[in-house]
This record gives sequence, structure tokens and C-alpha cells, in this order.
Amino acid sequence: MGKLDGKVACITGGTRSIGRAMAEAFIAEGAKVVVNGRNAEKGAECLAEMGAGDNADFYAGDAAKQDAVEGLIDFTIERYGQLDICCLNSGGVLNTAPVAQMSDEEWQLEIDWNLNHVFWGMRRALQHMIPRESGRVIVTSSVEGKLGKPGIPGYSATKHAVNGLVKAAAQEVGTLGITVNAILPGLIETDIVRDTGPDSAVAMGLDGYDALIEMFSAESAIKRPNKVEEVGAVALFLASDAARNMTGNMFPVDGGTMPY
Repeated sequence: MGKLDGKVACITGGTRSIGRAMAEAFIAEGAKVVVNGRNAEKGAECLAEMGAGDNADFYAGDAAKQDAVEGLIDFTIERYGQLDICCLNSGGVLNTAPVAQMSDEEWQLEIDWNLNHVFWGMRRALQHMIPRESGRVIVTSSVEGKLGKPGIPGYSATKHAVNGLVKAAAQEVGTLGITVNAILPGLIETDIVRDTGPDSAVAMGLDGYDALIEMFSAESAIKRPNKVEEVGAVALFLASDAARNMTGNMFPVDGGTMPY
């Protein structure tokens, strides 16, 4: 018997990195999973690599777009008949900059990608979960949801906002068998970090990508980047019955970076 037998999950940004680790952890414990990403080819590769057969599917869409996020929820319910676990995991930056140089386009992208995507997905998922009086909403926030760093003001602001949304939603549905929690990863060398990290390092006043990795690692107790599997393990716990009384919480997976 798996910990998630009979459960159905969906994951935004689920074809690689943190979302992929969540998907693999859930499938290994008996869940059916729909992963989301923008690229259909990468989605097909992900499904083939996971080898879960009919227990996994892919939904193409940009998590910064409302119709894609709501479409993922609807597709999952149509595909598997229910939704038990909603992981709102996608997020990041494209061309971050200090406040004085931040473009309107980047600011809006980060709000849509990091905050609105979570709201759209949470709202749609809860509308399904509330009548059933059962469900798990798991949001990938960040240590920057409690800390601020120069050069990534939009990311920090939206992740702070996500944490507040999680706390408020948890209070709204706490008596209905639904939990709402956030995971706050520290630095992980995901594909997005590798793609945008060099420019982010410049915006943060650092001497290149390696200096960015060194700075985040030095702030932790473990002195290394975190791993996607470590986040996946916490997501699995929060999705399981063992975490049924844990809600409205921020769970750091940051190697001892968080000061509180």
C-alpha cells in the first residue's frame, strides 16, 4: 500500500526540477499525476522517463496565464475524476533588476507567474475540494518569501505575498479536511536558475553565476545547494494523511538558511 493510493495530483512546472521530483515521489506512493509545462516535447519526454503509464499525463500551458492554470485543474479532474493534491510549483524571474531599474513588463510577469498563478490555481482547486471536504494545496514559495535580497525585489515581494495567501486560505478551509501549506526551498540549481542565474547575479551585484551559488550556499548550515529530491520528500509528507493537521505553515527546505 502506497501513502497516496487512490489520490490524484496536479503540478504546475512539473516536467523538470522541483515539480518533477514531486511527481516522481507521488507516483512512487500510488498517486496518479498530471504534470504541466510550456513545452509539449519536454512533456512527452518527462512522461516517457517517468514510465508511469496511465498513472501520469501532461497538460501544456504557461503557468503565468490564467487559462492555462485553470485548464490544468479542469483537465486533471476530467482525466482522473477528482483532484486531491494541487501543487502550485512553477515560478521564477526572467529579467530581474533592482527596483530603480525594474521594467513594468518584468514586474507584471513576476506577479503573474509567482503570485497570480498560485491564486488562480488555488481558487480553482478549492472550488473542487470544498464540496468533497478533502484536499491538499501545496505551494512552492522560497526562502525569499521571508528574506529580502538586492536585485530580486519582484521575486521577494511575490513570494512574501504567496506566504500570506497560504495562511489566509488555510484559515478559510481549515475545518473542511483541506490543508494549505507552502514549501520554502533554499537555492537549488534548477534549469530556471541555470538559465537566469548569470543575469540575476549581475542584478544582485555579484561576480557571475558561481558567486551566486557560493553566496547562497554560504548562508546555509549545510554549505551546499539543496536538492530537488529533498523538496519532493517534504511535498510527499504534506500530501499524506500524516500531515492532516498541518496547515497554514511555511516549511523551509533550505539547509538551515532560515533565521526563523
